[in-house]
Amino acid sequence: MTAIAQTEPVGRPSTEGGPVLECRGLEKSYKERRAVAGVGFEIESGETYGLLGPNGAGKTTTISMICGLLARDAGDVTVDGKPLTINSTDAKTAIGYVPQDLAIYPDLTAKENLMFFGRLYGMSRSDIKQRSAEILDVIGLSDRADEHTSGFSGGMKRRLNIGIALLHKPRLLVLDEPTVGVDPQSRNAILGNVETLSEAGMAVLYTTHYMEEAERLCDRVGIIDEGEIKAEGTRRELIAILGEQDRVSLEASGDLATASRTLTSLDGIDDATHRESGIDLILTNASHRLPQILETVADAGAEVTSVNVVEPDLEAVFLKLTGKALRD
Repeated sequence: MTAIAQTEPVGRPSTEGGPVLECRGLEKSYKERRAVAGVGFEIESGETYGLLGPNGAGKTTTISMICGLLARDAGDVTVDGKPLTINSTDAKTAIGYVPQDLAIYPDLTAKENLMFFGRLYGMSRSDIKQRSAEILDVIGLSDRADEHTSGFSGGMKRRLNIGIALLHKPRLLVLDEPTVGVDPQSRNAILGNVETLSEAGMAVLYTTHYMEEAERLCDRVGIIDEGEIKAEGTRRELIAILGEQDRVSLEASGDLATASRTLTSLDGIDDATHRESGIDLILTNASHRLPQILETVADAGAEVTSVNVVEPDLEAVFLKLTGKALRD
């Protein structure tokens, strides 16, 4: 699979400026259950926005409303400066949607799938032919173009699904769990291509169950739970919710009680608790304080055999805000 090479900016420039995607006050209920309750965010050109939440949090419902696949009870969606409803076509042409479930025809070849979806996009036959060749090269399937997709691996099918969404050069690419069930090589290639698309100016809305993907790809993240955005921001802004504290675990022997009491008196250390085989610390800027910590422990009559530093990350923020792991 080769990296995406663009000779021109991705998609068509917005005629009205501003964010590529704006959604405000989105609401959706199913009988007595409120699935989405006032969700709103925006995505700029060249930005990847991660929508993270546990199962049942409202991610897919939100995406379905943004793409015009599901009528909303309230709220507004604007894509590329155009208002979007389930009946609008102008705004929808600016969206490339990669659903969680594969949307390809197994009885068609890769090339035939691209030709079929290109016609649905309203593209001319010559444009489809040229763009299909480019896409097949991008997704690394040029040598499999004439094979029926029923024989493709899960990773190949996912890559073709993404290629279909890119055919018409959308301004907004919506990816709902795009790496589920793919092999490591395909997964890494998909992530690399998302990075390249963002660098080329495409706005990307990305949902995932893999926190490392969000850490790698997303410029900003919205954490959704029970149909509401609980927090939103850059990685640094979200981690600040935890007070940017690190956790340090010292495996040690000797006078651990005295060592932990002494450590508690040091500036920047909020807590030091000793256990049978070591000391656990909560502090700020652990990497800079480690030399002082080790010296203090030694002076107190204890010997450190190993050190483990856990810096705050999005997973810790997610747990704090939702009380659940991302993959729950």
